[in-house]
Parts: sequence; structure tokens; C-alpha cells
Amino acid sequence: MTPADPHASKPLRADARRNRARVLEAAENVFAAKGTGAPTEEVARVAGVGIGTVFRHFPTKEALLEAVLYARLSRFVEEAETAVAAESADPGSAFFTFLTSWIEMSSAKNAYFEALTAAGVTVPVAESGIGARLVAALGVLLSRAQEAGAVRKDLVVGELIPVVIGVARAAEYAGPDATLRDRAVAILFDGLRASAGERR
Repeated sequence: MTPADPHASKPLRADARRNRARVLEAAENVFAAKGTGAPTEEVARVAGVGIGTVFRHFPTKEALLEAVLYARLSRFVEEAETAVAAESADPGSAFFTFLTSWIEMSSAKNAYFEALTAAGVTVPVAESGIGARLVAALGVLLSRAQEAGAVRKDLVVGELIPVVIGVARAAEYAGPDATLRDRAVAILFDGLRASAGERR
């Protein structure tokens, strides 16, 4: 179980759980479409609940942003662990597919972090267990890709993470320019691939 969203720690009745899930889903959709500055009233409208219901579960806008962020990160880590459990017949493809998903997810994640930081909220993701699970899954995917000869053997997880974060920032900077984003990702992937001498 993920010790993620701190606002989900208290047991809720079935109807309250459904309302909370509807608010979270609506918030994610609204913030994705209109940015993290979108009003909470818009989230309530999309969720089909009253504003009082939103504030009953999330007393502040920051609490709602934090909960959505944790939900996104939790899903992403679960995807990584699913990729590990699947034991793909093509470890190289599994590894690069995961990195692509990470880069695509990072833009939205950064927007939440920035909004929370601007409001003076610190989000200890690394301490929540999510960070450790992500590193563990990434380590397995990297090791398998290296053993398959798809990724350079001198690469370690500690080096990979800041490189991917940097490229994610570059992709975010590219904005709507899909060609530039794809080019930045392609350059990263070329640098990660095994040389001809390392391939089987």
C-alpha cells in the first residue's frame, strides 16, 4: 500500500469515498485543461458536487493540489512496478517506454510542485515511499535493459535520474513544439543506448 496522500488516511464511508474520488478526478481534469490556478468552484462543478463537499475533503486549494499530485505520482509508480512485473521480452523497449512516460508526466508534476511551493507548501515525496519505489523499479528496468545489450553498461540509476529530469525540463520548455520535444528525448535516448561493442 502506498503511504502517499496524507489526506486519505482516515477511513471514509462508501459514499464519502466516492465523492472524494470524483473530486480528485475532476480536479485532475480541470487542472490539466486550465492550469493549477483554476478555481475550486470549477472542480466542484465538474465533479457534480457542492463546494462544501470539496472543502470537507480538502480544506484548502493547496490540500487539493497536493492530493492530486500524490495520486498522479502513485499511479506512475504503479505503472513502473507493473512494467517490472511484466518481465517484457524486450527489456530495452520496456526501459525506453518507461522513460518516455516519465518525461511526459513530469510537466504536469512540475506544475503542481511549483504551485504548492509558491503557496509555501513543502511536499516530501521522497519521504512518502513513492520516491524509493520509483528508484527501485527504475533500477530493475535499467538492469534488464543493460543485460539485454540495449543500454550502456556504465550507467547507474543515480546518474540516470538527474539526466531524465533535465530532459523533462527541456521538453517542458519546448511547450507546444512537439518536434523540439521529440528531438530532446531522442538525443537523451541516443546517449543512453549501448555502443556497438556492448551489444550482443
